[in-house]
Amino acid sequence: MLVFKDTILGFVASIQVSANDSVRVGDWIEMPKYGVDGDVLQINLNNVKIQNWDKTIVTIPTYTLLSDSFKNYRGMQETGGRRIKRALNIKMSSVRYLSAEEITALKTIRLLAPYIEKREREIAEYNKTWHTDSSSPVNGRRMTNIGLFRAYVLAYAKHNPNIHQELTLLVRQLAPSEYGIPLELYMFTKGTQWAYFEDTMADIFDHLLAAIKHFHLQVFELPASDDLRVLGAMEPRF
Repeated sequence: MLVFKDTILGFVASIQVSANDSVRVGDWIEMPKYGVDGDVLQINLNNVKIQNWDKTIVTIPTYTLLSDSFKNYRGMQETGGRRIKRALNIKMSSVRYLSAEEITALKTIRLLAPYIEKREREIAEYNKTWHTDSSSPVNGRRMTNIGLFRAYVLAYAKHNPNIHQELTLLVRQLAPSEYGIPLELYMFTKGTQWAYFEDTMADIFDHLLAAIKHFHLQVFELPASDDLRVLGAMEPRF
C-alpha cells in the first residue's frame, strides 16, 4: 500500500477528475502553492504536466487536483469575456459640488451631456417641490464632480467596442480609506487573449487618468508630489 500509494491516489483522482470534468487538457489552471499558472499539457495516472506562461514546465501529482484547491479559467474562456476589476483612488479633498459654469462646461462632453440634462431636470424638480433654500449648496440636491465622473466612466465603457455589453458592467464607489475613495471599474472585455485584455484595460485607464482633470478631481498618490511642494512652501525660512 505504501509503495503504490501515489499510484492508487492518482488512479482515484483521474477517475474523479474525468467524472467531474474539472480539468481537461488545454485548460488554463492556477495553483500558486505549486507555482502553476498555465495550460495543462497532459493528464496521466500519476502526474499532470502544465506549461506556465513563461514556458517553464511544472509537473504535479494527479491527486493534488483533489487534495488542493486550484483555479480553472475554462469558464472565462468559454464565456468570451475576461474581467476587469481595477479601481482609481480619488483624493477625497478634491471632491466637491460643481458650479453652474462648471456643469455647463462639462456639457460639451458628448457622452456626458444627456446624463447632465436629465439630472438637471430631476434636481430642479426636486428642489422646487421641497422649496429648497439655495443660499447654501448643502441644501437640496446638487451635482458633484465625482458623481459626474462616475457617470462619464460608465458611459465611456458602454460605448467602448472592446467591452462586453452583455456581461456585468458597472462603475462603483468602494468604502473610503486612507488611500482615498476607490472608484472601481467592474466589466469584461470582448476577448480573453492576454495581450488583448491588457491593451484594452490600459487604454481605458490611460484615457480616464487624462480625463479626470476635467472634472476637477485628483488621483490619490502616496505621497503626492504637489503635497510635498506645498509642505516645502510652508516651511519657515530664516
